[in-house]
Amino acid sequence: MFGLTEEQISGFGMTFGIGAFMLFMLFIIGEIAWKSKAGKTGTIVLFFVLSFGMIGFIAKTLMEKFWGL
Repeated sequence: MFGLTEEQISGFGMTFGIGAFMLFMLFIIGEIAWKSKAGKTGTIVLFFVLSFGMIGFIAKTLMEKFWGL
């Protein structure tokens, strides 16, 4: 498709597609904090706990890129 290999398309999806999905999930977390009137501490806790898995995925990606794992 458009002169791209399957590997290039999946690489694009893994970087930009999942990145866009992560930004959307951060938006959802912010909406949850705003609608529940969580306050400053509650908002920080919500963002930390609910985005902890995203931090792991980003760390894995960085390790693969810089350390060649």
